[in-house]
Amino acid sequence: GVSLAAAKERGQLVFLEGLKSCLDLLFGEEEQPGQPSPLQFLSGSSGDLRALFEFVRAALAPAAGDSWKGPVLLLDDLGVLLSLGAAPVAVLDFIHYCRVSVCCQLQGNVVVLVHSNEDSEDEENELVVNSLCHHSDLILWAEGLATGFCKDVHGQIKIIKRLSLRQAAEQDLVQIYQYKIQDRNVTFFARGLSAAVL
Repeated sequence: GVSLAAAKERGQLVFLEGLKSCLDLLFGEEEQPGQPSPLQFLSGSSGDLRALFEFVRAALAPAAGDSWKGPVLLLDDLGVLLSLGAAPVAVLDFIHYCRVSVCCQLQGNVVVLVHSNEDSEDEENELVVNSLCHHSDLILWAEGLATGFCKDVHGQIKIIKRLSLRQAAEQDLVQIYQYKIQDRNVTFFARGLSAAVL
């Protein structure tokens, strides 16, 4: 496994605790005096996420002597920014700048978690989800079974490799696996090959 505490001590992991940052900002406490809060869009008239992007860029800037390459930016859960009042355009701009900085300049990856529901009436969230799907190289779409609950299969994951982004004539490659969540593990298997069927 990977020790997140050890990675944080080595400077390989920077974690923004969103709830704590929100509370500190709303109750007037500064996390680091003299530096703007990454979530200052909550209290300011400006709805942009520039301060959050500057936090990300500073956190991912390689320090002298760093031996690790290819940073990964994990955004869990992007819908929270929308819930806090950020406009969908501001969220998409933020993601765009993160992708340029992380993927193009630093040769890393951006991983984003968003929630979607076909029956959802949240148009702002669906706009962000659709835009992210359109611009992503790889999509992992986890969902429950269409047939309902099953003791041996908890859901399915669709892996979509967006080949059409690189070459217009190519079809996207789609693979579907089913999964079962266990205590400390997840078991993946092809559709129809669960332990109950075999």
